[in-house]
Amino acid sequence: MSKAILSAVLALVVGMGYSLGALAQGKPEVLVKQRQAAMTLIGKYWGPVNGMRQGKVPFNADVAARNAAYLETLSKMPWDGFAASTKGAENTRALPAIWDDAAKFKQAADAFQSAASKLAAVSKGDEDGFKAAAGALGKTCGGCHNDFRQKN
Repeated sequence: MSKAILSAVLALVVGMGYSLGALAQGKPEVLVKQRQAAMTLIGKYWGPVNGMRQGKVPFNADVAARNAAYLETLSKMPWDGFAASTKGAENTRALPAIWDDAAKFKQAADAFQSAASKLAAVSKGDEDGFKAAAGALGKTCGGCHNDFRQKN
């Protein structure tokens, strides 16, 4: 390969890398919508799980397993939407504490993901284990909302 072609390919690859890096950052309003969409879906699949945990909805092993698997996947999605560029953004209930105490926020996000994984692991028909894991997951939600989300 000639030096000219190699240089052109290298320049193209480097340029694409910078472009992809810029795209990964995203506009603040898009990042807010992305994290809100993930949280909305978490709420959708959490509702039946919480209903079964509380005994308000009959336990259904198939629904429990499906929703727990979705929650495990969704638990990984909202966090990159909390980029520093979104601090103070409009149309969000995120508190500045997310960025002011980023280590505590990350710890809360990690706890949520861990609890969602544990729920998925025990959701295959063990009703008591499922209810206990769902309760633990619910506590991680509440803890994060108490510290990092504005009340209505």
